[in-house]
Parts: sequence; structure tokens; C-alpha cells
Amino acid sequence: MSNSRIFDSAKFFQSTKGDPIRSVITESPDTVVVAWYINPNQEIAPHLHPHGQDTWTILQGKGKYYLDQQGRTEAIAAGDIVIAPKGFVHGVLNDGEEPLVFISTVSPATAGYQPVLISTSTS
Repeated sequence: MSNSRIFDSAKFFQSTKGDPIRSVITESPDTVVVAWYINPNQEIAPHLHPHGQDTWTILQGKGKYYLDQQGRTEAIAAGDIVIAPKGFVHGVLNDGEEPLVFISTVSPATAGYQPVLISTSTS
């Protein structure tokens, strides 16, 4: 049996000094699986997927998760599963002292990406 369906996610996590890197683990028409490694004070800017859902499985760290265009946030941390249904604003600021590490599953792969400007400061 081939191991092509089994991936060592740790090989995809990349630390950077600039913006976090979106490291694609695997992609098909059905879904895109991405590894994120976000250093303290780094951010995935608020955005939405107009044609699909984004599900995050938080493995390490914590952050402020964007909930809407008004900039409301909610705390997320290791052990959480966070779901942004189609068209829902989401993103995250790592406000902790350790990396925020998670796997994102976007479905379908054609979910699209649309940046969102926050109208007020985050809470």
C-alpha cells in the first residue's frame, strides 16, 4: 500500500519573520489542506471564502479569531476546532507568546478568497 495518503504535517510548518506562509499539504477539487505556523504578533488578515467553508484544527498556541467585519474577535487556543461557513469573515492575530500552529481545510478547493476590511478596531 502506498503512503501517498499519509503526510507528516510537521514538514509543512514554516516560520517566517514577515507574513505567515500558507503551506499546502494536499489539494484536490474537493478540498485544500494547509499548514499554518504563525509567530507571535503575526496575523492572517480578515477574509472570507465566498464559495466554501474553512475549518481550522488548532494544534498549538492561541490567538484572537476575527468574527466579523466590525472587528469583533474571540479567543481560540490549542484543542479548538474553528469553523467559518461559506461567506463568514475569519482570520487570526497571534496575541500569544508562542507560535500559533494549525491545519486549515478549505472545501471545496474552489471556495475562493476575498479580503475583508475591518471597519473598527479589534476587541
